[in-house]
Order: sequence, then C-alpha cells, then structure tokens
Amino acid sequence: MTREAAKSDVGEDSFVSVSSADAPVFCPNPSMPLWSSHPRVFLELNDRFEAMCPYCGTRYRLASGAR
Repeated sequence: MTREAAKSDVGEDSFVSVSSADAPVFCPNPSMPLWSSHPRVFLELNDRFEAMCPYCGTRYRLASGAR
C-alpha cells in the first residue's frame, strides 16, 4: 500500500493506492499509527475500484494496471 495524492495530502484527492497483492483491502492499514486505530473493517472496492473507510474516511484506490 502506498499513499498518493493528486493535489494535496488532505481532502478528497488523497488516497491509499492498493494492488491485488493487498487483497483483501482493510482499514486501518499496516502503515497507520497505532494511536489512530479503529476496529478493522474489510472494504469492498466499488465499480470505480475505490472504497472509503466508514470510520476514518481514508480512501483506497486500486493502482492503475492492477487486476
């Protein structure tokens, strides 16, 4: 998992890029600090290959070219 941002590190343009090796996708992800933890939730990518955590709002997006 890598964190990417189209315009900034905050807001709607910020997302965590995931590959097929990261499946199943879950949040909090291993790179998040322990102090900001919430219960683990498994995320289903929608038809745009994106998902958003219902607890913290982190966006996950399938990396381009990944299956």
